Amino acid sequence: MGSIIKVNEYKDFNNNDIITSDGAGVVTINAAALKSTPAFQVELASSQTVSDATWTKVAFDTEVIDTNNAFASDKFTVPSGEAGKYLIYGSIAISGSDNSSVDIGRLAPYKNGSAVIEVSFNNRTEGYTRGEHLSFSVIIDLAVSDYLEMYGQSDVTSGTPKFGGAESANVTFFGGYKLIGA
Repeated sequence: MGSIIKVNEYKDFNNNDIITSDGAGVVTINAAALKSTPAFQVELASSQTVSDATWTKVAFDTEVIDTNNAFASDKFTVPSGEAGKYLIYGSIAISGSDNSSVDIGRLAPYKNGSAVIEVSFNNRTEGYTRGEHLSFSVIIDLAVSDYLEMYGQSDVTSGTPKFGGAESANVTFFGGYKLIGA
């Protein structure tokens, strides 16, 4: 037989709220050390035309979440007091105009101006003809003032290379959050 403890607040020794409940099942975590913040996610809702076979920073046009107002000018900057391990993730739709063939596509998150990892596809050897989606997720150490950006590359046989687009809505995105206890 188990026991049940009913409370609506957990407080520390200085009477600061750690966890509160409204009695209807809505729990609020008040202790910063228990939250996965800062957190951000941005999306590219419309297509971005890019230069062929050139690394290009993705110009995100929709902010989904930015808990610390740390995402601006297409980059996330680690706020003061928030150094630690972060899970970052991203995805990109890479295509060409009309029915042009995308030969090679690449995606990389950048930390302070340098690639952290790179994912790619090569349609010259894999045999696809239109575009592709690439994605990544990685855990990295970030110090205060480190910044993250996302870059892509599209090498097309003909036509105009692009990222995102209406046919691939919510597929080009970039996000991350600080890990608890890591």
